Amino acid sequence: MAKDKMPDRRAMEKISVDLSRLLRGQTFESEEQLKDYMNSIVKTEKIPKMSAKSAVDFAQDIMYEAWDAESREERVKLAKEALSVSVDCADAYNLLADEDTKTIEEAKELYQKGVDAGKRALGAKCFKEGQGHLWGNVSTRPYMRSLLGLMDCLWMLEEYEEAITYAKEMLRLNTNDNQGVRYNLIAYLSELGRYDELDELLNKGDYKDDYAPEWLYTRALLAFVKQGNSAYAKQKLEVALKRNKYAAEYITGSKRMPRFPPQDVIMCGEDEGACAAFRFICTWRRVAGAVEWLKKQAGMVPLPKVGRNQLCPCGSGKKYKKCCGM
Repeated sequence: MAKDKMPDRRAMEKISVDLSRLLRGQTFESEEQLKDYMNSIVKTEKIPKMSAKSAVDFAQDIMYEAWDAESREERVKLAKEALSVSVDCADAYNLLADEDTKTIEEAKELYQKGVDAGKRALGAKCFKEGQGHLWGNVSTRPYMRSLLGLMDCLWMLEEYEEAITYAKEMLRLNTNDNQGVRYNLIAYLSELGRYDELDELLNKGDYKDDYAPEWLYTRALLAFVKQGNSAYAKQKLEVALKRNKYAAEYITGSKRMPRFPPQDVIMCGEDEGACAAFRFICTWRRVAGAVEWLKKQAGMVPLPKVGRNQLCPCGSGKKYKKCCGM
């Protein structure tokens, strides 16, 4: 029996957007009055009729339909319909960039249009008042998604400085970093060997207490770069290994990397380690001796090479092509 289609997270924003639109322009004399109003909505399980929506609002509603559509063709059709309603619908450009382009250059152009559309739709006041916590305003998320897509394209096109500039801008706009941009940024700085900037971000900035494996393994790598096989570097690596040993297994080749990064991630689990390795294995390989150091300190043994029809060396009992070689 086929599995039910998982709802798209972006489509699930619609309830929050409807509530935001409902409260737009309303005033409450006290926080208690606001709570009473919201509780009345929860009790009736129905959002009251809202005032007239803007063209951007109507276009965004079409996008919520698009993300719930089953086929790529239908999603693309709805995105183009949304743009016919309003050219300021950033998410329509985002979907087309994701699903209706053949080159990175084409995607970059569409994401740039999304960024420009988002700026027009939100207005300067929104950026001024929302700086530092922009993601908390649901209406800003299409714009932030455009920025993220544009940043990724710039990096892939080797426009490194611009990609880093956008990453820093996104963290300035939304310090809470709901999109995980800080992990892209430490990967960028690592790959370019900008270790002083990396040190500042890892150990002294707003995210110095981050405990994700990406953060901890990069901190250990930085310590190795600066001090070699020192007690300090070993201590940082020990913290990373305790947090998630699977990342080290994938980076060192003790486990075969899956073909694609896992979609569902469990904290401290193997999928989380695989995702961290996917993003940072290149940075480890670029530092001379780093992978060998990690292998030795973690006691990792690389898997032997086997044919696709032989048993997988991971010990699963499956053929390699059906297991780690997928």
